Amino acid sequence: MNRRILAINPGSSTTKLAVYEGETPLFEESIEHNGSAIAYSTDPEGALAFRMKHILSALEAHEVSLDSLDAVIGRGGMLHPIPGGVYTVNERMLEDLMSVRYGDHASNMGAMLANQIGKLQHIPALIADPVVTDELCPLARLSGHPEISRASVFHALNQKAKARRFCAERGLKYDEVNLIIAHIGGGATIGAHEKGRVVDVNDGLCGEGPYSAQRCGGLPTNSALRLMEREQLSATAMLKKLTTKGGLIAYLGTDDGKEVSRRAQNGDENARFVFEGMAYQVAKEIGACAAVLKGDVQAIILTGGFARDKMFTGWIAERTKFIAEIVVMPGEDEQQALCAAALRVLTGEEQPLIYA
Repeated sequence: MNRRILAINPGSSTTKLAVYEGETPLFEESIEHNGSAIAYSTDPEGALAFRMKHILSALEAHEVSLDSLDAVIGRGGMLHPIPGGVYTVNERMLEDLMSVRYGDHASNMGAMLANQIGKLQHIPALIADPVVTDELCPLARLSGHPEISRASVFHALNQKAKARRFCAERGLKYDEVNLIIAHIGGGATIGAHEKGRVVDVNDGLCGEGPYSAQRCGGLPTNSALRLMEREQLSATAMLKKLTTKGGLIAYLGTDDGKEVSRRAQNGDENARFVFEGMAYQVAKEIGACAAVLKGDVQAIILTGGFARDKMFTGWIAERTKFIAEIVVMPGEDEQQALCAAALRVLTGEEQPLIYA
């Protein structure tokens, strides 16, 4: 019997939904929102009610009744560091998300909304592979200063979903092979997957690794501090500048990869130089992951929005194909990944973990 699963993925200006029956999508939809009514920090109860109204309307429009659902899964939000996997939504998790103890992000509402529907229908409410998934090996935590520890913040949901899909297509087991997965989008994270665990990965949110569409990536410390001093920026303002106004948008005035690629192919030498520079930095990070895995790499998987650009992926492949086979798997497929995670729990393939 096919199980019916609802996936809820709240973003800053959207709520993405999907309903799958087994592995077959019944519908996927991205609901666009305008205004500040959806900001949880402004009006928690109002934001949840606003999104829930749109979720119920979408289900009704697609003739999917709540009674027909077997599970609901939300995008995992800002929690304390936890190993990857599928987690049952519980009171401890809800407390941490509602208090924004570990960070304020729209994805925090994924578990809250799933919990509301789960309680109403008496079905499992779950999350899977949140961005705070932390499986770093002890050596990877060293930063160079004892007062600073490296953190694991990356595109865990998509990276692990692409890893599982690659292994399924090749008749491999994720927990028996080593992979390097590069997710390149608004941010870029490159993970060393060692037998099912991401033992090292750059913090793609707060300043490590390659520059990307919106983020600066790693910067010379001295120059960054002098910039902060020169522009008289607070730590919060500096972080925002480096994580939302860096990378392509700082160099070229746009974070639209298609636009940058078009410029590069139409003779804009500066656009081509900056675009190739981003690929160069991604390739360097892939090389670092190869060192972490001691050269034992089954494949290098390129994913995220920029993996759709053949010129960009070609530059990366030129510098890294000596390490392992390059496999391009564009996009994020987050809703599909969430539904697949819930299905593994419903079929008994995977046991849900407890957030504590």
